[in-house]
Formats: sequence, C-alpha cells, structure tokens
Amino acid sequence: MTQSHPLGVSRPDLAVADLPEPEEVFKVRRIGAKELFQYAVGPSLIALGISVGSGEWLLGPQAVGKFGFIGIGWVILVSAILQTFYNVECSRYVVATGETPVVGWGRVPPGFRFWVPVSVFVVIFAFIAGGWAASAGQGVYALVHGVAPPKGAEEPRLYAIGLLVVVFLLTAAAKRVSRVLELANWVMVGTILLVLLVIDLFVVPFSLWWEAIRGFVTPAAPPAGITATEIGGLAGFTALASGLNWYVMGHYRDKGYGMGHRAGFIAGLRGERRELLASGVTFPDDEVNRARWKRWYRLLLVDMWGVFFVGAILGMLLPTILMAHAVETSGRRPTADDVPTFVATVLNQEYGAAMFYLMLLIGVLILFSTQLGIFEAMVRVTTDAAHATSPRLRARIEGDPRRFYYPFMLVLLVVIAVVLHLAVPVSLVQWSANMSNLGALIYPFLLMYLNSRLPRPARPRPWHYVVLVLNFLFFGFFFVNFIADFLGDPLITF
Repeated sequence: MTQSHPLGVSRPDLAVADLPEPEEVFKVRRIGAKELFQYAVGPSLIALGISVGSGEWLLGPQAVGKFGFIGIGWVILVSAILQTFYNVECSRYVVATGETPVVGWGRVPPGFRFWVPVSVFVVIFAFIAGGWAASAGQGVYALVHGVAPPKGAEEPRLYAIGLLVVVFLLTAAAKRVSRVLELANWVMVGTILLVLLVIDLFVVPFSLWWEAIRGFVTPAAPPAGITATEIGGLAGFTALASGLNWYVMGHYRDKGYGMGHRAGFIAGLRGERRELLASGVTFPDDEVNRARWKRWYRLLLVDMWGVFFVGAILGMLLPTILMAHAVETSGRRPTADDVPTFVATVLNQEYGAAMFYLMLLIGVLILFSTQLGIFEAMVRVTTDAAHATSPRLRARIEGDPRRFYYPFMLVLLVVIAVVLHLAVPVSLVQWSANMSNLGALIYPFLLMYLNSRLPRPARPRPWHYVVLVLNFLFFGFFFVNFIADFLGDPLITF
C-alpha cells in the first residue's frame, strides 16, 4: 500500500487499499436473506442490547406510569429516529476507514491530544455511576427473594458486582469479543422481545396498545408535572445514548465491515493474537470500490434501520404498555425505588407467582444486556484510544491490545463497585442519560468534519448534515436544561 489519504490533523494519513467484498469477509458464496442474518447482522444487536435496557425498562415505564403516553410518546419516536440516523453516520466513518470513532475524533482540530482524552473522559464520566449495574442487581435480588429490595440494601449491590464479574468472564472466554457479545444479545434480546410481545398480547387491552401507538405519533405538549430533566433522560436513553452512541459503533470494525476487515479486531483470551492497526485504511475512488461501498452501505442500513430501529421501538413500546396496564390495574404509580420490580409485583397479584418470576427474569435479562454492553464498551473505547495514540503503550504490550483491555476491565470493575453505592439506581440512570445528551453538543460537528473528508463515494449527502444538526438541537437542549436544573432553575417547566 503505497498510496495514502490525508484526513484531518495530528494523525497519520490513512493507508489506501481496496474494499473487500462482503462474501470475502463473511466467507460465504453470496449474501442472501439467510446469510444476512447469520453473518452480516450483528453490531446493531450489541447496540440494541444496551438500548433495550435502562431507558426502556426504567425511565420510559416510569414516565408513562406517572404521566401517560400523550406528550411523551412523540419524544420517544423522534429520539429513536434521530439516533438511528446518527448511528449510521458514526458507522459510516468506521466502515470507510476501519477506525473507531474515538480514534477518528483525534483527526479533528486541535488534534488527538485534546479530543481523544476528552472523549474517553466523557464516556467514562457518563456511565461510571453504574445505575445500569445497580438496577440489574435489584432485579436479581427480587428474583431470589420474591420481593423488591429494601431501600439502601447492600445485597443488590453485591449482585450487581457479581454480574460485572460475569461480563469479565464472558469476554475472557471469547475468541473474538464482539462475536460473543453478538451471540449473547441474539439470545437475550430475542428472548426479551418475544416474551414481552406474548405477555402484552395476553394481558394488555387493545385500548392501551392504541393509546401508546397514538402517543408516538401525536404532537402534544408534555404533561403537567413532568420535568424537562425527566424528559431529557427519556430522550437520552430511548434507543441508545443520544450524542454518545458512537462509543458502541466501533463494533463494525471488529465485525469486519468495509475497511474494518483491514484494520483488525480485539481478540478474547481464547483467540489467537491479531494485529490491530494503530491507524486506519480507506479505499480509492474507482468504479470497483464505488460498487463495493454501495453494498457495504446497504448492509449498514439494513442492520441499523431493520434491526436496531425496529427493535428500539418495540423495546420501548412493549415494557411501557405493560407498565401502563400495571398502573391502571393497581391504582398505584411507580417510584424511583420500585420501578424495576413494579410490573412484576402487580402481575403477581393478577396472574400468580409464575408470571411474577417470569417478569423478574425478563427484567434481569434486559438490565444485564445493558450492563454487558456498557461495561465492555467503556473498556473498549479506552483500549482503542490508548492503543492508537500511544506508541509507548503499543511497545509495552507488544502490540497485543488484550494486555491493556483485560487489566483495565478489572480496574474499572473495582471503581464501579464503589461508585454504585452512591445513589438509587434510577437516579444514577437519569444522570447517565442526561450526560449522554452532552455528546449531542459536540460530536455531530466532529462527524461532519470527518465524513466530509472521506473518499467521495462514502461522503454523506447534504440532508445528512441537516439531520446531524437536528440531533444537536434536540438532545443538546435537554443537556443545557439538565445543567440549569442542577444549578437550580430549569429552562422550562410543565
């Protein structure tokens, strides 16, 4: 590879090579419907495993349980649409260059010494609170004891820490970390959505289904009494994590999408050592590569719109209508303390212990899939950033990113185990969700800079930039309001 493609500042030029054919990457004769789901679909499932979690099981049902669908549903739909567009733009860069977003940010002025550490800090700061882990621990406690944990109980926190250890063991047992996460989420997300769909069809009256669907498409002012901070948390964690969604999109590199096939991946401890390039690779603008890019881009759209978006909408719809039914049936509303177990408790009174434990199990799967994705992603982002920007570290670990990945995961596990003692889970989740909105003030503009400098076939169309600006306006407003509310005076009240 003698050619190079300059992109941005402070980082080496991208090497240039041909895009691979999808059949070459996935080792099949052709990509049909079966091969599409067996081999090509995957990174969206990891994102969906995080997506169908804190927002869908905690913040969405809590908001709907207190205030109903009208005035809230449209926030969910708009958030999911904007975030899916944003995910595609983040992934566009990964597929075209083989670089994960945290490495790509280092190409934006003033350069990697500023953007890379800032980006790692923002991701860690947003998710270190551990609300996703604490909530999963609450679900396990209820599954074991048959009741919601008392306020301030230590046992749920111990379960949360135990689940973090499970994440470590899963990744350690992998040959390729991303593949293990995909398979785990195929099982968990598939089970979650199928079971919730069957239960909803069985117990939720049609009138509530219609109210929920109508709420998604009815423009209406938010209901009286809800705060903009609560809406911001709901918007931030509907679908994924608004402006910070990029922290999961690096899995397209490890899946081998486009130039990710040339860049390498993070292997598990059972896998063979695999070189991970410190700088990316892109493709020449010629007829062959233009055709191949179109194929990869279509696969990306199927993965994001066909799997992630549909799954995110179902993941929010199904738990929230169950919550609405539970509120209507019981005459009570969930609180921040009991929202993880509220539906199971109400359905126990209607349908008995079997339904109670089934719902608790589904809750644990939902929150553990989030825990799995977030915990691993924090480690992955930090590993990618350190490996790409520090020649000294690469020499020290002898080019094997696993020598940083696994020790850092253990350190992070200990830190989260301490931090999750600080507040009730839903409060921690709302903090993370609103911190995710901070990313919308920053990263859409970094994406515009990077993607406008890709090889011409991979560049976005003008209307894609408009959608990125809408992400900035929509999610950015909620973060500014969150800060104003934190300081004492929210920008708007309802």
